[in-house]
Amino acid sequence: VQLQASGGGLVQTGGSLRLSCAASGFNLGYYSIGWFRQAPGKERDKVSCISYSGGRNYYADSVNGRFTISRDNAKNTVYLQMNNLKPEDTAVYYCAVPAWSKRSPCGARGTVGFDYWGQGTQVTVSS
Repeated sequence: VQLQASGGGLVQTGGSLRLSCAASGFNLGYYSIGWFRQAPGKERDKVSCISYSGGRNYYADSVNGRFTISRDNAKNTVYLQMNNLKPEDTAVYYCAVPAWSKRSPCGARGTVGFDYWGQGTQVTVSS
């Protein structure tokens, strides 16, 4: 199981970035995928989550209306489109999946239920 997060970078306030999480070694279509972020000195927080079964996606209140999670099962990749970025969005962003397919920890607290993690991609938003 491997997850490769990419797409981070430096952007000005109000700008946009699209993060990608490419999976290898398993079929991402059977898995729920979460995006998390961690700023220096802070806990790792769940930003967004998409369930394997469809339905409503999860967004943290701080990003709701600005971020959109989506998946392309043919490319085995999940995306996080981030618009209207703010300096407080600055963090390392990680994608993660549960150890088992057809599990949906999107509604669980924090990182609970997520077992495999990508290496993270840095997002920096300048004011």
